[in-house]
Amino acid sequence: MAHCNTVFHQLLQIFSRHEFDQMAEQHHVGQKFRSFNRWSQFGAMIMGQLTERKSLRDIVANMAVHSQKLYHLGFTDISRATLARTNEKQPASLYEAIFAKLLKRCRFLAPGNRFKLKNLYLLDSSTIDLCLSVFPWATFRKTKGAIKLHAALDADGYLPAFIDMSTGSCHEVNWARALQLPKGSTVVFDRGFNDYDWYDELTQKGIFFVTRSKSNAVITPLKKRRGRKPAGVIEDRTILLGPAMEKYRQVIYESPDDGHTYHFLTNAFHLSAKLVAELYKERWQIEIFFKWIKQNLKVKTFLGTSFNAVKTQLWIALCVYLLLSYIKFKARIGWTIHQMLRVLQLNLFEKRDLLDLFRDRKITEPPPITTHLPLLENL
Repeated sequence: MAHCNTVFHQLLQIFSRHEFDQMAEQHHVGQKFRSFNRWSQFGAMIMGQLTERKSLRDIVANMAVHSQKLYHLGFTDISRATLARTNEKQPASLYEAIFAKLLKRCRFLAPGNRFKLKNLYLLDSSTIDLCLSVFPWATFRKTKGAIKLHAALDADGYLPAFIDMSTGSCHEVNWARALQLPKGSTVVFDRGFNDYDWYDELTQKGIFFVTRSKSNAVITPLKKRRGRKPAGVIEDRTILLGPAMEKYRQVIYESPDDGHTYHFLTNAFHLSAKLVAELYKERWQIEIFFKWIKQNLKVKTFLGTSFNAVKTQLWIALCVYLLLSYIKFKARIGWTIHQMLRVLQLNLFEKRDLLDLFRDRKITEPPPITTHLPLLENL
């Protein structure tokens, strides 16, 4: 049998140490470290995510226990105080940049979406509650704090192609307006992004959207669209929306699953009415993405109280998600990300080939799924 490094070692090798050190130098503030380095911070925080550690002291103790299996990775000795200070002071922008690099590599391997549409994005935001007295910068409500994750999930592989973090008081439309979406993209979002001016901007930029109209929307009906309506489509017509001069399209659809009637709004006149309904249903994947992140990674309790420390932890958690996605695409397996994470947790310090760990069904079967929430079945 060929010699293998630990599974954890192989996981970190997906992002080269040389490339990491170059980026760490660009994203460093203050005096140089005497013995500590950002690579040790990265390894410690990744391990904390994968082994579900509950505190910085817990992470440091866990690394000390496995020190003989970690020495060859180039980690320095870590104290709780040093790790806390680094999370607090050193820019989280390093891990944002690493996330962007990993995303590029994942997109190269990712499968296409089932609709065969180019640049199909699913938009949403999710709020993580925080204690305002502990996180005073996390403005949200009068007596409540929060941080908000904004994401545009690429339907090709369900990868978070655009993602950002803000305080809870930041409205998702403000984030969405700043997105640099490629011309010809299709974006799908819920009624929380309702903004007629933004709809006009998207249309003028050649970007298509699919959403649901609000019950109090001011709609001027125009001509019904010609052609035979597919099953479930009650109405398909051109409309004017509020005071805007742009023409839009309304598709009224009755779902065979629950019998509910949905009013979809879009500027995509080239898509079939049935496809418009299917695209909005696909939006559920970003809801599942946020649920998975909150269930399986450490993103609801934090190891530091500054905005920088919180962002560092969140960006590293998102890097873990991309590392898992990269392995999935590389190994070409049908496992869910949830199953892969559980197998990694059980074999993190074993000397096994990383990809064979998931390919060899005789040795390792995916563990049963015990959660009642939907998982990323299409990943």
